[in-house]
This record gives sequence, structure tokens and C-alpha cells, in this order.
Amino acid sequence: MQRLQKLKIVVALVVVIVCWAYSPVGIRLGLQTYSPEHLALFRFLIASSFMVVLALLLKINRLKWRDIPLLASLGFFAVSLHHICLNLGQMSVSAGAASVLAQSTPIFSAVIAYILLKESISPWRWMCILLGMFGAGIVVVGDQGLDATDLNGVLILVAAGSWGIYFVLQKKYSHHYSALSMCCYTIWFGTLFLLFYAKGITTAWSGSNLKINIAVLILGIFPSAVAYLAWIYVLKYIEVSRASTMLYLIPPTAMGMAAVILQEKTSVMVLLGGSVVLISVIALNMEGGSKNTLKINS
Repeated sequence: MQRLQKLKIVVALVVVIVCWAYSPVGIRLGLQTYSPEHLALFRFLIASSFMVVLALLLKINRLKWRDIPLLASLGFFAVSLHHICLNLGQMSVSAGAASVLAQSTPIFSAVIAYILLKESISPWRWMCILLGMFGAGIVVVGDQGLDATDLNGVLILVAAGSWGIYFVLQKKYSHHYSALSMCCYTIWFGTLFLLFYAKGITTAWSGSNLKINIAVLILGIFPSAVAYLAWIYVLKYIEVSRASTMLYLIPPTAMGMAAVILQEKTSVMVLLGGSVVLISVIALNMEGGSKNTLKINS
């Protein structure tokens, strides 16, 4: 591979890591003035508009009527349900803890593939799954302390499970469309479902301040669209399993951003639980090979 090409891949990976690390930070900022539902809708109205421009500039596959139920399902799980649960969860869960819990998606993906696709799970992978769940539990309990523990952390795990469903469905049926086309249609259908919360969105926008609206604008363009395009570019040149190892840098990057932007301190329990989750996911991917490796969502 040429040196210039390698440099482009490294830059694209840095873009992915920084953009997806910003996501929990941007959500925390947005929730200062927006409801979880309005934040999700505003974010993906921006992302959808951005993807419309890309679709006009770049060639995407034409939508087939018979694929609408599948694509609508992908949009519901990857965008609507995932981000509503994520936003609700982050009302009390720190950005650092949320970035760690998002790492549990491959664990849910393995279980969902076992249920829906009848994929076998070896004893080793079951051990990794249980270890990962244990680590996630430490993060949920340890983020705010035992006295302040609530169910919001569980909602982020629901969001991770929702993304796991999306990944399993997308992995099985994505051969009908290019990666860019799947990204566009998933975002557009997911945004359609979020229009259920459209009432009051203009009031929420006008009632917010410029700083928060800029933070949400960044959230809609970069983690929700640019990062996916950069990830698609990376996967054109290197295998998923190799590229995905770099995504384990997202939680520490998110924690660093949260410390600077939000003055947020990560508890020792979150660091401990996060380490357990990361170890379990790495072990799961090493045993499962590239076909079971999953990118981190945001």
C-alpha cells in the first residue's frame, strides 16, 4: 500500500474515533436545553439533510419497494430506538460511562445472532458475553455510586442491544445495496420515525442558545454522517477485524473530551467496569474472527 494511501486511512480512522467520541459529549450538551426526543429528531434532521446532499453528489442504489420493510426496520433500530434510549440514558449517565456501555454492542450482537440467525456460540464466547455483562453492570452501578444508581444506564444497554439487532439484520441483507446507500436509507427511515416527536421542535430550537445549537449541529453532521463515510472509506482498504481494534480508543478519547468540555470526572468503578467490557469484547472478536467483529455505534 502506498504511503499516501496509508496516511489517508490513518486520517480517516482519526476522524472516526474523534467524531464518535464526541457523540456522548454532544448529547450531554444537547440535553441541557433539549428533551431526549427533540434532541434525537433535531440531530437526525441535520444528518438526513447532509445525506441528501451526498446522495445528490454521489451515486447510491435506487430504493426497491420490496426492501422498504427491511430498511424501515434498520432505521428504527439503528436510529430511532437506539438514539431515544441513548438520550434518555444520558440524562443521568456520564459521557464517559455512556461511551463504555456502547462498547457492549458486540456482546448483544452475538446473542441476537444466536437467537435470530441460529449462529452457534462456543463456550468461550458465552464466557466473554457473561464477562461483558458483568463489566457493564459495574459501569451502571459505579457511574453515580450505589446511592444514586438508576435505570438510565440500563437504557443505554437497551440502545446497544438495538444497535446489535441493526447490525445482525444489516449484515445479512446489505449485499443488495452499497454501504453508502445503506447508510442513507437507514438514516432517512429512522428520521421518519422520529418525526413522531416533531411537535414543539421549533419552540425547542428557538428556546435553546447558540452554543447548544452549534453542539447539536456538530452532533448531526460529524458523528451521525461524516464518521460513517470515513468508516466506509477505511473498510474499502483494510479488513473489519483489523480496523475495529482502533475503535477501542473511543472511550478514553470520549473521557478526555468530557473532562475538557464538560469538566466531567470518570469514576474508578467506570474505569474498572470499562476495562472488563473492553477485555470481553476484544476476546469475543479474537475468537469469533472478522465476521463477528462489530464497529462501535454512535
